[in-house]
Amino acid sequence: MNALSKNSYTEGWVSIGKSIPRPKAVLSVSAHWYIPYCAVTSNLYPGTIHDFGGFPQELYQIKYPSPGSPELATRVKELLAPVAVSLDESWGIDHGTWSVLKHVFPKADIPIVQLSIDETQPPSFHYELGKKLAALREEGVLIIGSGNIVHNLSTYAWGEGDVKPFDWAVRFEKHARELMLKGDDEPLVNYESLGRDAILSAPTPDHYLPLLYVLGLRRKKENISFPVQGVDGGSISMLAVQIG
Repeated sequence: MNALSKNSYTEGWVSIGKSIPRPKAVLSVSAHWYIPYCAVTSNLYPGTIHDFGGFPQELYQIKYPSPGSPELATRVKELLAPVAVSLDESWGIDHGTWSVLKHVFPKADIPIVQLSIDETQPPSFHYELGKKLAALREEGVLIIGSGNIVHNLSTYAWGEGDVKPFDWAVRFEKHARELMLKGDDEPLVNYESLGRDAILSAPTPDHYLPLLYVLGLRRKKENISFPVQGVDGGSISMLAVQIG
């Protein structure tokens, strides 16, 4: 619903778009393309995917007609070798990508490619892929991971407006932020070892794993900041993690 809203989260995304250099292209790792292999969209004109149900009709009418980039897709495939990466034209831009970029780049005039999250692989695999993709930063490509450090829909306060975040959500986000600021990635990669708060915050890996791609991109001692903050519905962290 943030795609339709104007709030502190969307205003923060707008500010990010205005504060960073305009990228040549965007590579998005979205929690909503979680499949049993690695794939990258190679469509010249990727469609806007409405991969959800039960929301207002206005949300289904949103289009984000950004172009694709077969060239970037091929470059991603090269960088991730020897990992097998399929060039895919069946997917497009899902709401993990467009609901955010609609505010960051509202003109939808920057080429976008999505990279799937291989659900068969452990967290360390995704962290290492982030490291391999770091070369794209020097090529003018903005890499984003769209997910949530805390994402527990079973405890989400649907339709209840502003609610107090669960204690475990606050503790886990705080711990994650402290580790990131110290540059201590290992516990975040092996997040399931961080105890009950971690298990409640990331009961499934799909929304957590995009963070590991972002952390893999970070150069040694590079600045890290949190330009958007907040916990929605008690159990979904809206924290944005910015490298550089």
